[in-house]
Amino acid sequence: MVEVSTSILSIKPGEEAETFLKLENAKTDYFHIDVMDGRFVEKDTYEKMLENASHLKRISNLPLDVHLMVEDVKDAIDDFLAIEPNIITFHLEACKSKDEVYELIKYIKHNNCKVGISVKPKTKIEEIYEFLPYIHVALVMTVEPGKGGQTLLSDMLEKIRTLKKYIDKNNIEIDIEADGGINLRTHEQVKKAGANILVSGTAIVQAKDFKDIIDELKEEII
Repeated sequence: MVEVSTSILSIKPGEEAETFLKLENAKTDYFHIDVMDGRFVEKDTYEKMLENASHLKRISNLPLDVHLMVEDVKDAIDDFLAIEPNIITFHLEACKSKDEVYELIKYIKHNNCKVGISVKPKTKIEEIYEFLPYIHVALVMTVEPGKGGQTLLSDMLEKIRTLKKYIDKNNIEIDIEADGGINLRTHEQVKKAGANILVSGTAIVQAKDFKDIIDELKEEII
């Protein structure tokens, strides 16, 4: 089953509450919370995303999919655990050692939250293989993280295919999430490669009818 995690990054200021309600009615599966600190990536959305996530927690029962693009991962985990997300995903590149990765996995799971690990386009997918049995989501960035509205990097499809083959061969239960440049032109390629959670922001929130886009993104590939 393909699920959609709608990024709230490009929602117009002042229209948050109305847009959140429309997205819920359109049956998005998750709200994707893009948390950036201005250091790990250039843009800083930290306080805005914390505010929006807190708002969502008050008005919606849909799960929150928190994607941390930050240097200080542990502090950000503590901040966002307060809104009881369904998933917290952190970047492998933000960690200084394998021990730190394992400690963060354990810490998030101990706080009754699913764990994801994300990799940037230039990071080899093989670098997360050893962690896959201990996490719930592997997030493949299909653009350089840091801003919305980018074009999907086509060579990331092979990275997703490689990951999918490894997961199937080793019988690992895990979701593959793809994030960046996913729209009505690219979603079929991403799903065929093996992703089962699609992050999409601009393509959905700039559409006249959210449900039409979300339904099409969710369509199974035959």
